[in-house]
Amino acid sequence: MEDIIKLPTPCYVIDEARLIHNLEILEGVEKRTGAKILLAQKAFSCYQLYPLISRYVSGTAASGLYEARLGHEKMGGENHVFSAAYRESEFEEILSYSNHIVFNSFSQLGKFRDYVLRKGKKIGLRINPELSTQEGHEIYDPCSPSSRLGIVRRNFRADDLRGVTGLHFHTLCEQNSDDLKRTLNAVEDKFGDILPEMEWINFGGGHHITRDDYDISLLEDCIRHMQKKYGLEVFIEPGEAFALNAGCLLTEVLDIIENDMPIAILDTSAACHMPDVLEMPYRPPLLNSGRPYEKPFTYRLGSQTCLAGDVIGEYSFDDPLTVGDRLIFGDMAIYSMVKNNTFNGMPLPAIWLKKSDGVLELIREFGYEDFKNRL
Repeated sequence: MEDIIKLPTPCYVIDEARLIHNLEILEGVEKRTGAKILLAQKAFSCYQLYPLISRYVSGTAASGLYEARLGHEKMGGENHVFSAAYRESEFEEILSYSNHIVFNSFSQLGKFRDYVLRKGKKIGLRINPELSTQEGHEIYDPCSPSSRLGIVRRNFRADDLRGVTGLHFHTLCEQNSDDLKRTLNAVEDKFGDILPEMEWINFGGGHHITRDDYDISLLEDCIRHMQKKYGLEVFIEPGEAFALNAGCLLTEVLDIIENDMPIAILDTSAACHMPDVLEMPYRPPLLNSGRPYEKPFTYRLGSQTCLAGDVIGEYSFDDPLTVGDRLIFGDMAIYSMVKNNTFNGMPLPAIWLKKSDGVLELIREFGYEDFKNRL
């Protein structure tokens, strides 16, 4: 990390070698099974790296017009779009960028079906198997009670499938393939009579395929099961798996104050630069640190902003922190650049790429105009 420690802060640094490591794992799944893997851009949209990513996987998944256009322009290949509802004023343009379009309701299907069919694009329906496999993250659980995402079986109209060639589900979040298997069992239980009528199925995202303990063989068994039993083409659209552990966030200690415990004020922000810290909540790994009081010196790490709760967490260190120290938060390529903001006038961190040969390359930096133009 000595090569990045002197970069201007705050900044994100994407590790190309680790990104390629992840891509090779995903490519292996594609080659062994014939399934097509799509980058869910909501997790990682650094389009400057799309040409690299396109060498390994089949395309992108989008949640609306802008992502659909970005995937079409910068990646090419397969481009699947799902939205909880589509705006009429945007739909024609969305369709021009997509291969598959997935609807969240039969009313949306009825509204747009004939137009999609005239354009020769594939139509899918998002289903809700009503099986929650998550604990403690209801905000990310599409199977929670009264969910707005996916059609439950009691509302599924098997007699209204003209033009529909596929089913889509997305129920996982940072999970292993055992939860996928449980979900597939629920899909078969509730929609098993529909599957033989389909041509394809999309397993959605939330698959932590590139995590060290992920059971890839079970994932591949799940894929082959749907291929052999129902003759379905299988798509998967992970997001985090692409850039998991493939980036960091560099920050500097600006001040240290005392209020019941030492508090370090950093030039980065949980609210602005790593929103999942507050939303999940999530504790990002920090290089050379420990849990609170695990090491001799414990600090609460917070931001410059005026939001009282803009705190990253409490971490311990072997030595006291001092003003000017640089800290490196890990796993910051995912759900960071795509979700960051300029609340309170916080600058957006620059984005750097650490290439496989060790060379540091500036991808993009931001300034006052970027803040002003978002207001």
